Amino acid sequence: MKNYYIKIWEEVLEDLSKIYSNEVFKETFSNIEKVYNEEKKIIILVETKFIKNKIYKLYFKKIKEIIKNKRKENIEIEIISKENKEQKPILKKSENVEIENRKIKFNEYNHGNINPKYSLDNFVVGKGNKFAFTIAQKIIEEDKISVNPFYIFGQTGIGKTHLIQGIGNHLIQKKNKKVLYVKADGFIEEFTNQLRKAKMEDFNEKYRDIDVLLVDDIQIMAGATRTQMEFFKLFDYLYLNQKQIIITSDKQASELKNIMNRLTSRFEGGLMVDVQNPDFDHRIHILKKKILEFQNNNPLKVQKEVVEMICSVFVNNIREMEGALLRLLNYAKTFGQEINLKVAGEALEPLIKGKKKLSYDENILEKIKLIVSDFFNINVRDLIGKKKHHKYTLPRNIAMYLIKDLKGLSYNIIGSFFKRNHSTVYKAYQKIKKNCQTDHELKKSIELILEKINN
Repeated sequence: MKNYYIKIWEEVLEDLSKIYSNEVFKETFSNIEKVYNEEKKIIILVETKFIKNKIYKLYFKKIKEIIKNKRKENIEIEIISKENKEQKPILKKSENVEIENRKIKFNEYNHGNINPKYSLDNFVVGKGNKFAFTIAQKIIEEDKISVNPFYIFGQTGIGKTHLIQGIGNHLIQKKNKKVLYVKADGFIEEFTNQLRKAKMEDFNEKYRDIDVLLVDDIQIMAGATRTQMEFFKLFDYLYLNQKQIIITSDKQASELKNIMNRLTSRFEGGLMVDVQNPDFDHRIHILKKKILEFQNNNPLKVQKEVVEMICSVFVNNIREMEGALLRLLNYAKTFGQEINLKVAGEALEPLIKGKKKLSYDENILEKIKLIVSDFFNINVRDLIGKKKHHKYTLPRNIAMYLIKDLKGLSYNIIGSFFKRNHSTVYKAYQKIKKNCQTDHELKKSIELILEKINN
């Protein structure tokens, strides 16, 4: 005949299996080694300290509730691991010690892994990242998790790391959450080292005893099969236990190469949001904010034309653009020079050399000139030349108007492309803008040209 307390425990397991999913139940309760009993006490032996802590944290309250409902008597439950079987901790004490240990540990995690300079307050919002930023705000404001996982993709250097670390910093400081940030290559290295040292219990405890996991550059896990399998188990554990998961990548989940299908399908099951390259106006705002930061230590005046030039040349990477600004500021300070276009050209020449000459959004200005010339059946050299016949001045004015309207460049910079001064460009822009309101044929021509530019 089965022992009374063993039978109680079996009833508890049966009820737990009805409450939790098969995955959760098997992962936790299949690790129970033995069940002992003392008077009015059930002692559960599990394989590792990690499993013991997990049961105490996630399931202990429910276990006590089931026993109370079934037996109406005060039966104590104690969980011990094989590693410290000889020590039988008192439940209340072990819980308190565990909580204090976690507090110490997560102070180390939070401030060691997340850069405190990244916040959502200093994140510059533009059209290309507004959707992602809005979801980030939703995550930090809501108490319940409604977006999980949050998968952000976009090319390198456009603010994904800033965004997710900004989320992390807010959740740490304002909501006292246990947040862990890791780059995918760091995760691979740590997993490999802990596996080799047979310290997977420490690894699991670190990555599972959290509220929020931030993983940067998940595409780096491509081909790392063992790591992917471990990450899959971690992902499912966190997801099933209502922990927030935020992932970044340089491509959307369906385009990831050599990543397990079951992982990519998990990513696709959440909210995938792309962060696009910042447009010209957005880059201007980013650079102006960066200049203000630098000017706290270095009061230097940067001409508007210089800001526009940097934003026009460095178009695909915010970090690269900010690096160019930093080089220019230090160059001007070193040589005691005013920051103008001439000095900017000298300071940034080594960085610009490897690019197309003043790429201006990868020669978009050249593209506009070619399309306008072709549309009006004239040569490009006549478009930028000095001929004053209406056949040439109208296309020229339209080209200037489109460049200003689409790219927001200064009249000075646009003038340099057409060998005109800024006042000529200004007048051309204002004239076309005004005439479009009444001249429907002109408006239609511009719409057709825009279609060609966008295609």
